[in-house]
Amino acid sequence: MNTTDTLRWIKTSVLAGRSRNFLTMLGFAVGVSAVTLLSAMGESVKQFVLAEFTQFGSHIVAVSPGTDQTFGVGSILRTNRGISLEDAQSLQTLPQVHGVVPVVAGTAQVRHAGLTRATDVMGVGDAALEAWQLRMAQGRFLPADDISHPRAYAVIGSKLYNALYDNQPALGSFIHIAGSRFLVVGVLAPKGQFLGMDLDEMAYIPAARAMAMFNRESLMEVDVMYRPEASSQVIAERIRAHLVQRHGDEDFTIVTQDQMLATLDAILNVVRIAGIAIGAISLLVGSVGIYSILTITLAQRRSEVGLLRALGMHRHALVKLFLGEAVLLALLGGALGLLFVLLAQFIIWSFLPALPPLFTLTSAGLGMGVSVVVGLIAGSYPAYKAASLPPVTALRAE
Repeated sequence: MNTTDTLRWIKTSVLAGRSRNFLTMLGFAVGVSAVTLLSAMGESVKQFVLAEFTQFGSHIVAVSPGTDQTFGVGSILRTNRGISLEDAQSLQTLPQVHGVVPVVAGTAQVRHAGLTRATDVMGVGDAALEAWQLRMAQGRFLPADDISHPRAYAVIGSKLYNALYDNQPALGSFIHIAGSRFLVVGVLAPKGQFLGMDLDEMAYIPAARAMAMFNRESLMEVDVMYRPEASSQVIAERIRAHLVQRHGDEDFTIVTQDQMLATLDAILNVVRIAGIAIGAISLLVGSVGIYSILTITLAQRRSEVGLLRALGMHRHALVKLFLGEAVLLALLGGALGLLFVLLAQFIIWSFLPALPPLFTLTSAGLGMGVSVVVGLIAGSYPAYKAASLPPVTALRAE
């Protein structure tokens, strides 16, 4: 039997039972789509989150008040003094620290020329422009004033500028934020969103002014920008030792971007393993379907198998025919699964257009490879059983 006849025989056999074969292919499709999606989702989401964080700079260590160690005998007597502006300013003196950004955030009414808009207000320092990789569209960013007594200057995002000024000149004008008057010194270029926050809707004012506005005695966070040649772990240890010396206790939490990505990796690994397990179950169901179909096919076509053997077909050729059916079912199911992945990709892109593609050649190849291997394993025993059938016994069944 030549290659053309072999392919025609396999195609006819699969199409003859297309109603029951469709259920088997559907099982494979679910399994392949799950394996493909979950194998690519971890890396894709990791790249997406990494891009989200690195748009604020890739060499930043975040320091926040309070500690994640809340239990223990010593914790009962601890007092959290928070992180002050003086603490933030002192961190600037550490070796290889390039800049420090004190952070205070809140929501307030921003008013100009009879127009009012409720938006997020971010209290920062002059280093935020470089640390968070912001770009100016007009004017300049907040100046390097005295950190405790800064001037009432404000920088506004592009959307807030359009809402309040409608493309009219903003530099040198005044806006009122929560009843306090601020001089507009700059307008930022569009930045986009970060973890659900619209950065273009924000107003940026000095941190000390924001602390007074929101009645806070300490900062919400301090972002320490370090030089690229330095190690994040070394910088984190220097910050820890410095603040412990100032506070007398470790009443703060230090988080590096490496730690955030490690935590993300751990979460995504759990999701990935769970998804692969779901895909494996679906592939198992599909493999049982292939096994059952090939077994039924053997029972229904015993005379055909016997005739092929009586005409001199070698056992290995008969095995190839039955394995060809299994592989074709697996390939069709895998192709259907990849179509599901493409559909899921378009749906995800409609909500998260910045997410890297889930459907890649690597993930698709992995899904199809697993599908073919499972199909071969499921079809091997029925194929061997068909090839081992004595021709006389098979013909007598007719």
